Order: sequence, then C-alpha cells, then structure tokens
Amino acid sequence: MSYYQHHVFMCTNLRDDGRECCQDYQAGELRGYLKSKVKTAGLAGPKGVRVNSAGCLDRCALGPVMVVYPNETWYRYRSKEDIDEIFESHIKQGVKVQRLRIAPKSDD
Repeated sequence: MSYYQHHVFMCTNLRDDGRECCQDYQAGELRGYLKSKVKTAGLAGPKGVRVNSAGCLDRCALGPVMVVYPNETWYRYRSKEDIDEIFESHIKQGVKVQRLRIAPKSDD
C-alpha cells in the first residue's frame, strides 16, 4: 500500500530561456488551487492526498502537466474547471478524466 492514496506532482517550472513552460499557464496558481481543495476536503496527509510542485517533467509542450501516482496518470489542464474535474473525478472517486489525459512519456 502506498503512503498516500494519491500523490500528485504538478510541474511549476519556469524556463528562463524563452522556451514554453508550464508556468506560462499559471501552473503555480493552479497547484495552489488544487492543494487548497484537497485540504478543505480533509483529504490531505498520509493515506490521503499529497500535492507537490515538481521541476520540469519534460512535457512542457503539452503543459501545464501533472502526474498522479501510484497509477501514473498524466494530465494536461488549463483552468480551475479542469482542476475541479480532476479533483472530483480522479482524486475523490478514482475515475480518470479521459479528456484531459496524456500518454505516458514512453508512449509519446
């Protein structure tokens, strides 16, 4: 059994060379939004949900991106509405949000 039911890594990388990055799409703000939703719902902590910032996940062209473990589900998102859908469906109910999923890196 995993320490967390869901461990979410959200890229909040900001590139300084002008190339596209997740932070171009307010990834940090949206990470804070998801983290707040998890805490408010009482799901934060061991056996619950952990939301972490991640450095570059090497998927910037698809960004912003997140990956949810333990089942390694990759998502792209652009809005609070997308975050709400991932939270309600995947985090709370265990149902993956197909419209926001992206293939794992090895399948690109």
